[in-house]
Order: sequence, then C-alpha cells, then structure tokens
Amino acid sequence: MSTLRLYLRLQAMTFVFGIVGPIFLFIYFSIQPDPTVRWMYWWGLLITVTDILVALYLTDSMTARARDDTARQRSPSDS
Repeated sequence: MSTLRLYLRLQAMTFVFGIVGPIFLFIYFSIQPDPTVRWMYWWGLLITVTDILVALYLTDSMTARARDDTARQRSPSDS
C-alpha cells in the first residue's frame, strides 16, 4: 500500500509540473475539430504519457533503493 501511496504522490507532482499536457488535451477535445489544433492533441498526449512514465520510473527507483537498504541492514556485515 505504501508503494501505491508513493506513486500517487509522485504522479500528482509530475502532473503539477507538466500540467500543460492535460490542458492541451482538454482544449483539443473541448473545441470543434479543427486541423490547425491537431498539434495540441499530439503534444498533450506526449507530455501526459511522459509525466506518467516519469512517475513510474521514480516510484520504481525509490522502492528499489528502499529494498536494497533493507536487504543491507538484514545481511551480516563482512567487515
């Protein structure tokens, strides 16, 4: 459960930093279909997917580091 909580916090943080992606998608789907705003769809999608992947990567690296630290504390010291 703590991993999910960590992911949700990181996802919220990346959406705050990359809010322009969801804004582009919202504007694209709110206005009438117009070929001149097609770029908003693709850039909004790219930015939003990047935000999600960054949050997943950060969650994985932070949980892996915590697992490694726990494993080191449990193993006997060789020195």
